[in-house]
Amino acid sequence: MAAERRAFLLALAAVLLWSTVATAFKITLTYLSPLQMVAAASVVSFAFLLFVILVQQRQHEIIPELRKHLRYYLALGLLNPLIYYLVLFQAYTLLPASQAQPLNYTWAIALTLMAAVFLGQKIRKRDWIACVLGYLGVLVIATRGDILGLNFTSVAGVGWALLSTFLWAGYWILNTRHQSEPVLTLLLCFGISLPFSLAASWYFTDWSGIPWQGWAAVTYVGLFEMGLTFVLWLKAMKLTQNTAKISNLIFISPFISLVLLAVIIGETIYPATVVGLLLIIGGLVIQQWRRRTRVAGEG
Repeated sequence: MAAERRAFLLALAAVLLWSTVATAFKITLTYLSPLQMVAAASVVSFAFLLFVILVQQRQHEIIPELRKHLRYYLALGLLNPLIYYLVLFQAYTLLPASQAQPLNYTWAIALTLMAAVFLGQKIRKRDWIACVLGYLGVLVIATRGDILGLNFTSVAGVGWALLSTFLWAGYWILNTRHQSEPVLTLLLCFGISLPFSLAASWYFTDWSGIPWQGWAAVTYVGLFEMGLTFVLWLKAMKLTQNTAKISNLIFISPFISLVLLAVIIGETIYPATVVGLLLIIGGLVIQQWRRRTRVAGEG
């Protein structure tokens, strides 16, 4: 019981922190460009993950693992964090965060579609229902409920947001082909992408004149979107005997996020956004329920 309680608290802390990142993204983008944001946040994340590895006394694993799978980590690192976050942050520059953040939750649906194409997995009836509900939710959010008029807030913004979901799904598909310790994998991905993001940001952007608020905001993003929160979630998953119960906590995150966006940065939360988010979450719940029922039946 003590382990389960600790797992629940760690998972809840991770979910609450993830609930703040949409607000943090929007604040940070008022001071930094998407490319600068990726570069600076990646430095923070890499430093924190390296600290974790050093505390665990596993630093001797870094170079052998990188040498053994250099091309794999190069591809993975360029995909995430570099390309994925560039695309995601571009979506946030074009859309209100209250729209961009719910759209990002369709990545699990994108994963189902990509797994069918690249891994040969079968798409079942419940997956199709989840797809229909999820992308109907996207349409409701993107048009603010004007589905028939198709009056999009930003077609480009919606496109970037949906592209980010397929990039994230692609990252997880690549992960299935190589089983390694998650924190070490993430450290190597950030480390191998850093020279590219830092060089590109130095060449294409101007780092002068960024106020302390911008540095504080991007440090928060690097720590709580890409670093500490991930470690908390992994620890919770390792401690719990009821993964399904812990995983369900993630569904409260987008609703908390909408409240924070309204209160902290004053975004208008349209009823259509809530309806669309409920459709997306409904689709995800249907997917998860189908998998848990099948596992239970197999047991």
